[in-house]
Amino acid sequence: MNNTSFTALMAVVIDKLPGIMQLSQRSCDTAKCVDFLAPLLLRLYLAPVFWMAGTKKFANFSDTAEWFGNAEWGLGLPAPYVLVFLVALFEIVGALFLLLGFATRPITLPLMIIMVVAAVSAHLQNGWLAIAAGSGIFATDRTIGAIERLERAKEILQVQGDYQWLTENGALVILNNGIEFAATYFVMLLALFFLGGGRFVSVDYWLARKYLPELTPRA
Repeated sequence: MNNTSFTALMAVVIDKLPGIMQLSQRSCDTAKCVDFLAPLLLRLYLAPVFWMAGTKKFANFSDTAEWFGNAEWGLGLPAPYVLVFLVALFEIVGALFLLLGFATRPITLPLMIIMVVAAVSAHLQNGWLAIAAGSGIFATDRTIGAIERLERAKEILQVQGDYQWLTENGALVILNNGIEFAATYFVMLLALFFLGGGRFVSVDYWLARKYLPELTPRA
């Protein structure tokens, strides 16, 4: 293709671009009838995450509080027993509220704070990755070293253990415990803060239709 042909082609594309954009916009707008699926799926994804986190803290309350408060091998946070109780309570209540789509936007606020505190206090020093990787833009000396040790552990297990049995339910990995999960949950909660619980499938929607009908979009 010579320069003249290329210039003519680009002129046609530029000329048709507004029409293409309008067509694309109209096509995407037709999906708005199911826009409730986005917040619904976010809620259903996050609800069990926070339920398991909260119930686990209550089930191991003393051990968790010791980890929260110990400055040598834990987080070194003040009033650890109070903090564990409040965090676990917000996680469990938050899970239930997210599941029902009740007070969706307000409940995301304490949950986002929990995610920020967890990311900064427990995960930030480990970098981004939740699972160690030996390459990629988020790999660090720590994760590269972890993968080297993982490969050595695999070699030992392959020689001295039943490696097939050990790995038949999943590959061996090393937990890096970075901020990846906390950051992901924060972003999902932030989206729910702006989206709300969603139309039709949340308690918030039906309460708003009953008590604030002038502010509630209809189908």
